[in-house]
Amino acid sequence: MSTTPETETLYRRPLPPGFLFGVATAAGQIEGGASLGGRTPSIWDVFAGIPGRIADGSSGQVAVDHVHRWPDDLALLADLGVGGYRFSLSWPRVQPHGTGPASPEGLGFYDRLVDALLAAGIEPFVSLFHWDLPLELMEHGGWLIRETAERFADYAAVAAAALGDRVAAWTTVDEPLLHMAYGHAVGIDAPGLTLLGGAFQVTHHQLLAHGRAVQVLRSATDGRIGIVNHHTTVDPASRSRSDIAAAACYHAYHNRQFTDPVLRGNYPDEILAMPGVAEDVISDGDLEVISAPLDFYGVSFYHPTVIAAAHGNVSVPFTLEEMPGVPLSDSGWPVRPASLTRLLADLTAEYPSLPPLYVAANGCAYTDVENPGSGPDTGAGPAADVDRIAYLDGHLAAVADAVAGGCDVLGYFYSTLLDCWEWTDGFTRNFGLIRVDPETLDRHPRASFHHYRELISRHRECR
Repeated sequence: MSTTPETETLYRRPLPPGFLFGVATAAGQIEGGASLGGRTPSIWDVFAGIPGRIADGSSGQVAVDHVHRWPDDLALLADLGVGGYRFSLSWPRVQPHGTGPASPEGLGFYDRLVDALLAAGIEPFVSLFHWDLPLELMEHGGWLIRETAERFADYAAVAAAALGDRVAAWTTVDEPLLHMAYGHAVGIDAPGLTLLGGAFQVTHHQLLAHGRAVQVLRSATDGRIGIVNHHTTVDPASRSRSDIAAAACYHAYHNRQFTDPVLRGNYPDEILAMPGVAEDVISDGDLEVISAPLDFYGVSFYHPTVIAAAHGNVSVPFTLEEMPGVPLSDSGWPVRPASLTRLLADLTAEYPSLPPLYVAANGCAYTDVENPGSGPDTGAGPAADVDRIAYLDGHLAAVADAVAGGCDVLGYFYSTLLDCWEWTDGFTRNFGLIRVDPETLDRHPRASFHHYRELISRHRECR
């Protein structure tokens, strides 16, 4: 097994007893089986068909065929030794068209998966929504209209009735910031809208859907309930007043826009003052629904951010800058694990009502590097995988530092288990602990898979 200085730190100071090690995936990225169970198209199915939208022209129609290969994937999960598996349900598979009765065949797929996870001693962490909105709901207005939050509550009731007796933890919505910003404000992701500040209604309706789902799940299940928000640390590019102000604005936009309503019951003033934001989408009582107490708060973190002022741009007053002297992943994201420690500490200090935390998604993309003289721990290829191992160790050590500093972190989920369809990046970015052959879709555990397995095993021995 490869070791890094961070590995040795983790062994000297293991994470606390009961700490949950896991991995994460999303339905739209791995499942494929585009019509299984009467599944209807999602907004991503349509978006991927628009020339130039996906880096390699691919789609999620097959993805990595998890709907047919899930028993093999489950065997790999069991071999990895994780205690939890985060995955999302496909709304258009569970409830074709986004309304009406559930698909017995679609629900049956998840029913079998949940039973198999439990039999393997792995806790199912189920996300209701990870961006794959049914196309019919988008045609009716999608997250631009309030009605979609009510349809989401109906969908939550369907999922809870079928799986609620066995799911360990429920995530209502997963990374709503990215779905709002990339999909509705600047048009990079599905559904490709460019509303800028007008996308605030998408923020509010996603959060209202979250709150309505919490109500439904509380009445129908005993599973823990939370949300997963995407977070980053934000630093100004310089000490100039304009850069400091731009960084504060970006922090409000990226972090506080979704955390303040859930944990404080209000939106940041900076958000409500942005051009195009219409406060009239907020009805009496909405914020009370949105801020209902949670059992956990999930943090999605991949990289820190540096912000400079965008002079003369009223609509988007900030711009992202490079972080000098910091290594980059293949996605061009800076790798600085200490930023995760800082983020967890900042959340703990800023929100007195913060429930226990999970690092719900954290990972990196790297191209396999040929490594002559392979052995069983180098995976197929063979590949050294040293950068992914260092990333994993560094960020787990960062979580250990946060716990030592008083943060209540219950677990960590690496994202992702498998190479998969990375939304607009298609199959051009490899985040998986497991390499997926692009032609055969065969699975080949990387060195980082074996490293993580050994690390989990060593932590259990330390208890």
